[in-house]
Amino acid sequence: LSLQDGAPHTHSMTLRAIKGKKPVVLNDMKDFSGDQYLKAHMEEGICAMAVLPLLVGDKVVGVLALYVDETGFFDEEEMTLLTELAGDIGFALDHIEKADKLLYLAYYDEITGLPNRTLFLEQVGQQLRMFDGGRSSLALALVDIERFRAINDTLGRAAGDDLLQQLAQRIRTGSVALEAVARVGVNCFGVVLQGPRDVGRVALELEQLLRDCFAKPYRLLDSELRIAGKMGVVLYPLDGEDAETLLRNAEHALKRVKGSAELLMFYAPEMDTRVAAALDLESRLRTALDLEQFVLHYQPKVDLATGKVTSAEALIRWNDPQNGLVPPGRFIPILEETGLIYEVGLWALRKALEDYQRWRAAGLEPVRIAVNVSPLQLRHRHFVTAVEQVIGNDRHAAQGLELEITESLIMEDVERSSASLLAIRAMGLTIAIDDFGTGYSSLGQLSRLPVDTLKIDRTFVVDMVTGPRGLSLVSTIINLAHAFKLKVVAEGVETEEQSRLLRLMGCDEMQGFLFSRPVPADVFEQKFLPPARAG
Repeated sequence: LSLQDGAPHTHSMTLRAIKGKKPVVLNDMKDFSGDQYLKAHMEEGICAMAVLPLLVGDKVVGVLALYVDETGFFDEEEMTLLTELAGDIGFALDHIEKADKLLYLAYYDEITGLPNRTLFLEQVGQQLRMFDGGRSSLALALVDIERFRAINDTLGRAAGDDLLQQLAQRIRTGSVALEAVARVGVNCFGVVLQGPRDVGRVALELEQLLRDCFAKPYRLLDSELRIAGKMGVVLYPLDGEDAETLLRNAEHALKRVKGSAELLMFYAPEMDTRVAAALDLESRLRTALDLEQFVLHYQPKVDLATGKVTSAEALIRWNDPQNGLVPPGRFIPILEETGLIYEVGLWALRKALEDYQRWRAAGLEPVRIAVNVSPLQLRHRHFVTAVEQVIGNDRHAAQGLELEITESLIMEDVERSSASLLAIRAMGLTIAIDDFGTGYSSLGQLSRLPVDTLKIDRTFVVDMVTGPRGLSLVSTIINLAHAFKLKVVAEGVETEEQSRLLRLMGCDEMQGFLFSRPVPADVFEQKFLPPARAG
């Protein structure tokens, strides 16, 4: 049916009821004067019918059509009842529409479509109930648009609303994964971040969120404007144990940062000191990568039967101009948190290969170098391609490298890990499972993994001399590896007794302070690489 004049069936009872906004009644089908096509398609047995418009205000939003099998049914009394019924239905429809809108406005911001302060508090409360404090941290942050009132006063309310909508979109589609997002004030947005427990990581993630929101200009009224923002942050449960307290303390932190030259502040001042140190360290590490301040030290692996150096593990060190040689525990976690570990890891791979090829060119007898692979590297979709590019077309290059991957990392996604490792082994590199015994791999999984070496975690080596259970565990690992034709390397060997027991159990190689600490490349070359044999 169509409401347009001249369209087919424009004289139907339904259209007359809609256009006239009043009931249309036919008490005897013999008097039907409408379209014969409609009459022919009506059910047999219909003797009378009535069509009543459903009104919301002065607008027809629907019709109520009734058909009966007796003539004269729709008398005055019946029509009075039906008209009241249609009115009630119209009232109910109007009420539902208004109730839905009121419910929406009670929990959502009309401008951005985001949850409002009320719903945000409920969402935060739900996050707190599900929070696993043992493995993660939960942060609540408020993002404030600077000089928002000036934008409203200068460009008008419509431009201010447009800015709010654009910022909401940037928060939702940014690179930082958020548990909740809301507009909690005139120019203030609330976000919840859950992730690694370290406060430095929280600060780095939120700093990235600020970049996502404010690094690029906003387009308002056909002009590009640079907008700035600041952030106040609280941590659960340190800064409050319920949603209301956390939000209130985040507002205090935001007030502090708005009165300072900083972009981000925590509610607890001592956190700002730790965060400043973490951000400073991140900046210096980026500079270290650009200026090639990282170096590789090598720790030899020794054949337990012959005492000969058979290979080496490359370990990254940072030669910091301010503090000298920095131990890896100080900077590796920051590299992982910032994603720099991917670039630094590829640098280590290239540097290890460069040293290996230099030793070969110098007429020395080089050994295979093992390079550690971080979780971020292995999960990276271009990692296999990057390794292939490092190796290049030199058929000898792959013979000089081994990748060490932790057991727990492989176990996170066995199928995907296996596919990547198979591709890498096809290039000629060997694969070692590091920290074996800590990742809960099954025999079935171990038999399918494309690996060449198992490295027994140092904790098992230490426990080996303290009782029969530790000794039995190491012996089982060695026998298991040999059954799968894998080489076994024991890490963290520091005493002659550990070395003796490993030798008796048939362990292939050892690595640890008993033989040598990690040393610079030139020292390793002088101490452990004899001239290559002629022929």
